[in-house]
Amino acid sequence: MLTKMKTAAVLVTLVLGYAIFVPPANASGDAARGKIPAYTCLGCHGIEGYRNAYPSYRVPKLGGQKAAYIVAALQGYRDGEREHPTMQAQVTSLSDQDIEDIAAYLAMLNSDTVENGGTQNVSLEAAVTCVACHGQNGISVSPAWPSLAGQHEEYLIESLNQYRNGTRKEAVITQMAAPLTDADVKLLARFNSRLEGLETTSPE
Repeated sequence: MLTKMKTAAVLVTLVLGYAIFVPPANASGDAARGKIPAYTCLGCHGIEGYRNAYPSYRVPKLGGQKAAYIVAALQGYRDGEREHPTMQAQVTSLSDQDIEDIAAYLAMLNSDTVENGGTQNVSLEAAVTCVACHGQNGISVSPAWPSLAGQHEEYLIESLNQYRNGTRKEAVITQMAAPLTDADVKLLARFNSRLEGLETTSPE
């Protein structure tokens, strides 16, 4: 478990990192244009419990996720900042506008739980490592940072480990994840996955 001193140090780093790196405020896509290409995404992300083949983990839930974060994630796969053969193959030919449109549509598949603020009265001690960017209850405080509440535990572990080993290259979260131990990663993933929030959604 994270020690109090370590937790405080990570929180300070998170706050400083958040202050230095101010991400885009929002996405500006056309959801109507994004609806058709987004159906490809929901072929995996719209199936409850669908698993990535190798390594095996549940693909992330998108219902209630932030449009600007979806844009950043898709651009990361397209531009080589994230490694995943299937995702890279899906986005390699997409323009920035295509990605904005897809994200705008996917963001419409809202989670009522996220909209209503998620789990209330969450223990700050348990959430302190993530709270500066992702919110005390796992609902993001910025359009460009992902909400973590309700996300699959396996996916959160995989994502944090990719930031730790450099497979994902977003500068801020890589710095945040670097000092975490395996036990820290499991604790944070378990905590956020058990909050009320993101959902697996079907096309509208």
